Amino acid sequence: MMYKIAVLPGDGIGKEITPEAVEVLKKVGGKCGLSFEFEEALIGGCAIDATGGPFPELTQRLVKASDAVLLGAVGGPKWEGLDYSIRPERGLLGLREVLGTFANLRPAKVYPMLADASTLKKEVIEGIDIMVVRELTGGLYFGRPKGIEKLPDGTERGVNTLTYTTHEIERIAKVAFDVAGKRRKKVTSVDKANVLESTELWRRVVSEVHKGYPDVELGHMYVDNCAMQLIRNPRQFDVIVTENMFGDILSDEASMLTGSIGMLPSASIGGKVGIFEPIHGSAPDIAGQDKANPIATILSVAMMLRYSFNQEKAADVIEEAVLKVLEKGYRTGDIMQPGMKLVGTREMGRLVREGI
Repeated sequence: MMYKIAVLPGDGIGKEITPEAVEVLKKVGGKCGLSFEFEEALIGGCAIDATGGPFPELTQRLVKASDAVLLGAVGGPKWEGLDYSIRPERGLLGLREVLGTFANLRPAKVYPMLADASTLKKEVIEGIDIMVVRELTGGLYFGRPKGIEKLPDGTERGVNTLTYTTHEIERIAKVAFDVAGKRRKKVTSVDKANVLESTELWRRVVSEVHKGYPDVELGHMYVDNCAMQLIRNPRQFDVIVTENMFGDILSDEASMLTGSIGMLPSASIGGKVGIFEPIHGSAPDIAGQDKANPIATILSVAMMLRYSFNQEKAADVIEEAVLKVLEKGYRTGDIMQPGMKLVGTREMGRLVREGI
């Protein structure tokens, strides 16, 4: 079987970490009898520089014709002064919209040998294994009306609209319950139903969908309480499902429990073609210096194998190889600890491939 992968390195460290993940895929393909065809294209700031827009037509055609998308990172200070409609991040939103990837899966798992890297006490974060399921194509980021308007008195007003339909909530809830069914069978739905009508509907619809999953436990939590509980007692969570903006914030918070966002992958699924990317940004401050941690991107291709291609064994091989490297004491700067061996981006990628 030949899988076509669209590779979109993007900006900053994206250009350094995606090649490492591609080489890992090639290595695991050889071991597990899988074939991959890779084609690169532009997205984000580099696409703006080359074509004037963050999501060129060529890139759109490529991703639609692929079996999966491997994305690096987009954005940087260079493009922050541009109009919102053509900023690098609009390329990312456009990619999700074109492919219909409405569900973002972000695991936050603490590796035993990295428990000391977290800023929280070891006894609080040991054993954490959370999956944040974030709705990705609705809510404030996509709702209309939106924009900044002039008022008669010469001042301005900014407007964003938080909107969800029954269908949009039903489909993300089903993803969350399906994921929980393969894990510890517990879903926490996060909303702000005491003040936001759109999330009152969210709570009602999620509760209705739950009736079809009697073996999965469902609990509801307000977003402010959830933010607090993630720090106070994170082990209580299995699967967290929530709307777009809450998910954006909570998944970043959950990721920092683990000690470094350089370790955490993500999958955006729901359409015909999934998007797999590290959760971190383009880190322009360390770009081009061989300092970036490629593990999140490498673990993202493991998620690609699992969720897009149903290649569970190949995904396990990659995850085990990462574990071996960490057990041997190799670390990039973001997860460095006393007594460990500091390595760069390319060396970390090579070590993971060696373990496959």
